[in-house]
Amino acid sequence: MKDLVGDGGDRHPAPLTHSQSSARERIMKRFDNRTVIVTGGARGMGASHARGFVAEGANVVIAAKAEQQGRRLADELGDHAIFSRLDVTSDADWEATMAAAHTAFGPVSVLVNNAGVLRYDPIADTEPAAWRQVIDINLTGTYLGIRAVVPSMRQAGGGAIVNISSEGGMRGVFGVASYVASKWGVRGLTKTAALEFARDNIRVNSIHPGPVRTPMTAGPDAAAYAAITVRDAAASAESLITDFAIPRMGEPEEITRLVLFVASDEASFSTGSEFIADGGQLLGPIPGSDGGRG
Repeated sequence: MKDLVGDGGDRHPAPLTHSQSSARERIMKRFDNRTVIVTGGARGMGASHARGFVAEGANVVIAAKAEQQGRRLADELGDHAIFSRLDVTSDADWEATMAAAHTAFGPVSVLVNNAGVLRYDPIADTEPAAWRQVIDINLTGTYLGIRAVVPSMRQAGGGAIVNISSEGGMRGVFGVASYVASKWGVRGLTKTAALEFARDNIRVNSIHPGPVRTPMTAGPDAAAYAAITVRDAAASAESLITDFAIPRMGEPEEITRLVLFVASDEASFSTGSEFIADGGQLLGPIPGSDGGRG
């Protein structure tokens, strides 16, 4: 039986020397000495992104409102991470976060606009204040982040902005109008920003995750969403995706790998683009599956 990896030759190649291992480790680090800001970086997908960037050699600013969790994560990651308290809707907080990044690490090369909020209410039941909260955090917060970081990226000679939208930014989703509207807005904002900052050597792209196992999707709100969409209070977020091509929720690390690629020089020919990681949800259900309607 041939090896699955390699050229079918020696099954037990000589181990790498220490110098070879060190050289390979250096090559693999795509963000050496680059400064990265991750909003909503204290937990969930944001924390996964922060860990991923540090592992790739970056200096990371964990920017979030969850101060205790954010400081704990920064301590875990060591000298290559700091915490900055950030309400993404606050100009003053953005100014302070940019100052903290410059003081600790220098000009910013990468911004991941990850902070977001999700509310489960049909349009007729959504109060205007609740609507504005979602739009302010998800869409206006992304705009404020782009606006705040561009001068620093110009100083750095360019950079990459990664806006976390959603597969809900590609279609309609029953019962989450404010969220869907905000994520469509992020998609459009991404494309306009890509045009406006192209000559500054700043790439701007959006990532559209499907359901991912995070505190936002695994908590009690997910059960409320299930009740809205399938009229079954006993349904869970997991049950909603069993008839799709990849019948499970995504893990934060799977989205992180895509974020790292899109932010890196490996994606140097991509800007204003949508990168989808939704387990095939946009394809629709598979006919004949347990939960399918085909």
